[in-house]
Order: sequence, then C-alpha cells, then structure tokens
Amino acid sequence: MGTLGIIIAIFVIVFMAMKGFSIVFIAPVASIIVIITNGMDFFPSLIGTEASFMTGLTGFIINYFAVFLLGSILAQYIEKSGAAQAIAQKVLSITGTEKPFPVLVAIFLIGAILTYGGISLFVVLFVVIPLAKPLFQQLNIAWNLIVIPVFLGIGTFTMTMLPGTPSIQNVVPTKYLGTQLTAAPLIGIVATIVAIAAGIWYMRFALNKSIKNKETFKLDEEANEKQIELKEKVPSFFLSISPILVLIVIIFVGSAMKVENIVLIGLGAAVIISAIIFCKYIPSHKQAVSLGANGSVMPIFFTSASVAFGVVITLAPGFQAISDFILGIPGNPLISLTIASAALGAITGSASGGLGIAMEAFAQSYLAMGVDPDAMHRISAIASSVFTGLPHAGAVLSLFALTGLTHKNAFKYVFIIMTLPNLLALIAALIIGIFFY
Repeated sequence: MGTLGIIIAIFVIVFMAMKGFSIVFIAPVASIIVIITNGMDFFPSLIGTEASFMTGLTGFIINYFAVFLLGSILAQYIEKSGAAQAIAQKVLSITGTEKPFPVLVAIFLIGAILTYGGISLFVVLFVVIPLAKPLFQQLNIAWNLIVIPVFLGIGTFTMTMLPGTPSIQNVVPTKYLGTQLTAAPLIGIVATIVAIAAGIWYMRFALNKSIKNKETFKLDEEANEKQIELKEKVPSFFLSISPILVLIVIIFVGSAMKVENIVLIGLGAAVIISAIIFCKYIPSHKQAVSLGANGSVMPIFFTSASVAFGVVITLAPGFQAISDFILGIPGNPLISLTIASAALGAITGSASGGLGIAMEAFAQSYLAMGVDPDAMHRISAIASSVFTGLPHAGAVLSLFALTGLTHKNAFKYVFIIMTLPNLLALIAALIIGIFFY
C-alpha cells in the first residue's frame, strides 16, 4: 500500500502540473497522499522540525537561496542594461541574418552564452524571443521552430554538462558529494560535443523538413503574446560580456584551488562589476536589485517544493521497495543512479528538483559503494535533464506563454530537442564514467 501511495502521489503531481497548478501547491498535496497511504505520523512528517516536508523545503532554501538571489540580480543587470541584447546582436552580426539556418544557429549560441554566464533561462527567453521574431518573419521561417535553438542553447550542455557552469543543476551535487563545479571535465566535455552535434543535426533536419512541407511564419492571432521593447543605447559587446567572463574565470580558478562556495564568490563579483560598468545604462540600481531579489523567490520555491516532496518520499516505508529496486539494478552502480536521476527529473518536470531528490535519497548509498563522486556528480546531473522536456515543465510553459505557441503546434520539437541531445550525451557520459572512473 505504501509503494502504491507513492506512485499515486507521483501521478497526482504530473496530472495537476499539466492542468496548470503550481508545484508549490501540488507538492504538499502529493506529500499528504504519501503520508496517509504509508501510515506516517501526519504533522511530524508534514511540518515537523526533524525530518519532514518543511525541513526539506527550508533545507534547500538555506543551501541555495544565495545562488538564486545573486544569479537573479546579475540577470537583471545584464537584461536591464541592454548587455544581453548587445551580446545577441554581436552573435547575429557574425552568423548573418540572410539565411534561415545561420539564424537558428545564432539563437542557439546566444542562449548558450548567456546561460553559461549564469543568466537565468527565463531571462534568456525574454532576450531571445523579441530578437528572433522579426528575423523569422523576414525569412518566412515557421515560428514553431524557435523552440529548437532556444532549448538547445539553454536546456542541454550549459545546464548540466560543461565544466564550471554556474547552473543550479551543477551546484546541487556539490553539497552532497563534496565535488567542485568542474567535476569530471572529460565526461562533461565529451557529453557537450555529443549534445551539440546531435542538436545541430536535428535543427537542420527539422528546418529542411519544414521548408519541404512549405511551412511558413504565422502566428495565432488570438495568442496572448508579451511584447518586449529593445533598447536603443546598449553597452559594447566587450563591456557586455565582461561580467560573464569574470564569473567563468573565478569558477575555474576557484574550483582548481578547491575554494568553498566559489559559485557565490563568482556571482557576487559579477554583480559588483555589472553595477559598476553598466552604471550609465541602468535606469535604476534600486529597481534592478529589487526585481532581481523578488525574481529569485518563486524559482527557488518551485524547486524546493519538489525537493521537499522527495524528502517525504524517502521517509516513507513504501520507498524502501523502490530504493531496493534501484540499488539492485545489475551492472555498474552509475547505471542505476542514472535511472533514478532521470526518472525523478521526469516526475517533477524539473532537472534541479529531480536531482535534489536523487541526491537526498541515494548519494550516501553510492558513496558507500565506492563510486567516484566526480563521475556521480556529472552523470547524475546530465541524467536529471534527459526527460524534463515534458508538458508540465516550467520552462516549456513559460516559452509557450511568451511566444504564443501551444503544445499542439510546438511540443514535439521541445520534447525531441530536450531529449535527443541529452540522452545521447548521457550514453557517452556513462561509457566514459564506467570505463575511466
């Protein structure tokens, strides 16, 4: 009955998320289902001060709030100053805007540069979409193809693979495994190459097929699109990318020296530099800092709610059967860890949420087996993202709201571009992890 209750709770999370309910509401509801069906003490399991839904929620916030806060403030400086726009325009000037495929490549590169520089994927969406729309219209490219370069840039290698990326998916394992942001660089670099190659191939394939089918640029006239105005005066490209370069250099140097909390040091330095060099481009520092601070609250609550649900699951007696099944999967332990991370990422619709649950439930068990922590870090992170391009994922819903697209006319592209590169990269990562770590 306990295991069945966990399965029912998981279905409730997926169903309600697809219906548009917030994970902040769904997670405690699903947790209550687990608590009741597993015969657990109700209030101690839900709001207790030892091990409960609430301690899982607050524990995640305590560990990662500073990352979300600084990252969100940096994103506001990069966006409000026009730096993100300047970077995007520079990339477009290099790739050109006369042919469809180079435009798709440019959009992919813009997303990748910004997310690797610590900018929230939601901010990247607000930068890329208004730049892409007139180009798609001018070249008569089917508008639903926009999801391919966008998600290839923000939802694959810069999220989980590239060594040093400041993404929360790369930060979470460090807290459980004692690893650095640059963990397992060989695995990460090979996985990145595989993901980019697969993504570029599919992007060209989808474009050619769309042109062959005579698909054209058209928008749903009733779509509720958000309009974003581009700035006339923006900083130079070098000035715009400086905070991002500083962040990356600090992370690599600090990781090599095994400095603790290096991502916080890097983000803090990037914020300070942004405040100084973008001073004349920012209408109001107070507004940038305030919007950044406020903007960090909901993302961390979304993720922490997923992790809190995972804590309740791991406390439930019914989870023992699931745990035994995962730990008992034959072969190298990295394979079973991969399955657990991928499954939990799919269930929550969040790579960071699923990864947090997997680390909470299994990290110590695998470390006790003698599994290399660096390999665990990189492979579990990649695995957590493989099946997150699902209908209830927050990034998917946000992109559709911003572009006026729907699940009907664009979701197939989302699923393929999120799944294919990540899955092939994961296979490559597993092979290296099993034979070289």
